[in-house]
Amino acid sequence: MNRRLAIINAIALVAVLIVNYLSNTIPINGQTAGEISDRLGVMFTPAGYVFAIWGLVYLLLIVWVGAQFFSKTKNNPIYERVSYWFVISCTLNIAWLLLFHYEYFNLTLIAMIGLLLSLIVIYIRIDRMTGPSLFRLPFSVYLGWVSVATIVNVGIVLTVNEVSTFGIAPEIWTAFLLIVAAALAIWFMIFNRDLVYPLVFIWALIGIAVERSEYPIIVYTAWAMIALIIIVWIIRLIKKRLVKE
Repeated sequence: MNRRLAIINAIALVAVLIVNYLSNTIPINGQTAGEISDRLGVMFTPAGYVFAIWGLVYLLLIVWVGAQFFSKTKNNPIYERVSYWFVISCTLNIAWLLLFHYEYFNLTLIAMIGLLLSLIVIYIRIDRMTGPSLFRLPFSVYLGWVSVATIVNVGIVLTVNEVSTFGIAPEIWTAFLLIVAAALAIWFMIFNRDLVYPLVFIWALIGIAVERSEYPIIVYTAWAMIALIIIVWIIRLIKKRLVKE
């Protein structure tokens, strides 16, 4: 592993952690992400506690980046293959935070889609080299969460631009998005043999059901989709165990 790349990866991640920390402690532009989100009122947004998953994402990334400096893993060619894309993902993460706090919502969607695409590239490159592995784990969680966040971000842009809902109630649209999210989680799980990615969706959908408990259609749809994901997850796990045996 090129030591220069390892250092650049570490600096990029540290920069993300610092900006994330400052965004909630200063906070940037005098408002936290939670305050902005509450004001926008996008119904697909999960309960606040769900966003604690960022802590898990960053912990896994710290381990992944830190492994570059240890003799057993530093020469793994995976790092050479994805390092530049990792730096790009960190840059877009920071850009999204700044744009969101300064309420450039249309631009946040561009940054979010860029982040999503960069993580997809990283995920594919790791998967092609190793298949399911611990090297893939951080990006299964990260990509899963950014996939959910992208749906929320689309909702934000539609809300601030007052896009017509064609007379359909917001809770109906939200129920539809829950079905779309579940379909995405199941497709990804089957296509990539990834049992981690859909767990992030389960976590998010539970949070949406909790946050929108006053809307029965959202609650029932969310729990139905959660049950469906879990059923498929169990089937895939059993098949995986049988193949190993």
